[in-house]
Order: sequence, then C-alpha cells, then structure tokens
Amino acid sequence: MLFEVAQKLMFQIDPERVHDLTLAGLSHSANTPFERFYRQALPPAPVSVMGLKFDNPVGLAAGLDKNADAIDAFYAMGFGHVEVGTVTPRAQPGNPLPRLFRIVEKQAIINRMGFNNRGVDYLVANLLAKKSPAVVGVNIGKNLDTPVEDGKLDYLHCMQKVYAHAAYITVNISSPNTPGLRALQYGELLDELLAVLKQQQTELAAQHGRYVPLALKIAPDLDVDEIASIAESLLRHKFDGVIATNTTLDRKHVKGMRHADEAGGLSGAPLLESATAVVALLHRQLGAKVPIIGVGGIINGEDALQKFTAGASLVQVYSGFIYRGPALIKQIVDHYRASR
Repeated sequence: MLFEVAQKLMFQIDPERVHDLTLAGLSHSANTPFERFYRQALPPAPVSVMGLKFDNPVGLAAGLDKNADAIDAFYAMGFGHVEVGTVTPRAQPGNPLPRLFRIVEKQAIINRMGFNNRGVDYLVANLLAKKSPAVVGVNIGKNLDTPVEDGKLDYLHCMQKVYAHAAYITVNISSPNTPGLRALQYGELLDELLAVLKQQQTELAAQHGRYVPLALKIAPDLDVDEIASIAESLLRHKFDGVIATNTTLDRKHVKGMRHADEAGGLSGAPLLESATAVVALLHRQLGAKVPIIGVGGIINGEDALQKFTAGASLVQVYSGFIYRGPALIKQIVDHYRASR
C-alpha cells in the first residue's frame, strides 16, 4: 500500500527527476532506522552461478544504480545481487534531456540515457564504502567519444579499475543509445574484444589472487544466426556468463501510444516474449557450459518462471521493479522456490 501511494505521487513527476530523488533517498536511508520502510526478509533460495553464491536468483539490472550509490539499500530489499553501471572510464553527461519516458499502460519505459555516469573512479569509491555483503556485478562500457574500433581500451581500463571490488564484471556491447556500440556484437570486433578481455582476466586473476567472472550483455534485436554466432564466440573464448537481454528498438507492442516514437531502448512488459526467446536460443547453443542471466519484461513471478524454464540460471529486473516495487522480488523468489 505504501509503495502504491508513493508510486502515484512519483508518476506525476518527470521520470529522471524521480529516479535521481529516489536514489538519493535510498543512499541516505541505507543502514539507518529509515531502512525499515523498504527492508524485507525473504525465504532462502540459494543458487550458485559462475562460481558465485547468491542468496536468491533475483538481481537488480544495470542502469538503475549507475554509480553504485545505493547498493546497501537494494540489498536490504532482498535482491540476491545488484548490478551497477554502466560505468565508463571518464564521467560523461549522457544524451540531452528529456531522455526517459514512461508508457504506463504497457508497464514499459523508453530510455536514451547514453551511459550517463560519474566515471569509474567514483563508482569504485562507492564499492569500497558499501557495508552490506551484497553480491555486486559491475557493468562496463565505453565513452561516447571513444571510436568503436578503440572501444576495447575503455573496457580494459574499467576492468582494471573494478576487478578487485566486483563479484563479476559485465561487458555491455548492446545499449542502443551509444552510436556504433552494437557493432561490437558481430564478427571480428566481437572476437577481438572477448579475446583481449579474457587475457586481461587471466592477468588480473594472477595479480589479485581471485577469479572474477566475465559476462557479456547482448541485445534482443538479433536473428537466429547472430545469436548462434555470439554463442560460438562465448564458448570459444570461455566467457563465464551471458546476460540476455538489453532494451529493444522494436516498437510493435507500443505502436501509436504516447512516447512510442521516442528514440531509445524500450524495456518492460513488451520485451518479455522476445527477450525470453533469446534466452531459449542461447540455452540451445550453450547448454550448461555458459550460464544465462535472463532480463527483459519481468513484471511478475510467472514472467520470471518463463526465463528459468527457457534456460536462465538467474534473472534481473528493472522496469518491472519500477512498476511493482520490492514486492516483485519476493514474488519471484516465492515462484522460484515453488517450482524447484
């Protein structure tokens, strides 16, 4: 009830303004008595993926807490892991405002944020400051002004910075809001990127005495052959995980609605079918060799079960969390436990 009242008020305000205010509130209330307004205890649903142990299979997707400002608050809500970022080597403002739009009747969001963040050094400072035992993944990307052919240098820089502090690292090559970025999902550019990152992982593991898994985040707007090619690259380079999927450019499920023609990536309920199809196609190619984290369109527990049935080992939520609040985490955990 409290969340529903707060949501009605927040939905009267500009989406990005609400996002910033909410993160600031969560950041300041974590580890204080005010945490009781969103803290929830969930039944155990442990799972091991990529060599890591998670309290439950539900994570917060990257993009909501870009700078790792509120990790402890999200842990208190019951998330089994929190993925922060996307972070770039240097701070950047992202795309011009407005760049975030709700399509409430479809429980969807369109964004063209453009990797706005305060830079990797700021994020690392927040990772060092966290007090909870949250499992934190760090989603890394390239700066807007870095040419695509040099993008690997930005990924390597971020990887070096966050390696000692991350539970796992996600390589984001699928955002539709950084021009040319999705080209890294194909052919020689993909193989070159995965190869240099795996080499860096080997060197950093020796340097730090710990192995930090690498996951690749891909788009839903791929055909069967493209998904098969990516799966082959993941196997060839022995990547530790794959996250399916990012936002979509497809507008067929929101055609004619307010904001539907805004540029950017669409997330939320309309993405469920296509994102889950990618999970299933990947699982057919990868089997148990590379675990899949399913993202996209999860609004309730049944949606999450579709991801698990398709082959996902973990799931992440973003838009569904905006529309349903922390209760969504418990609902997914309850459905997961009942299905085991």
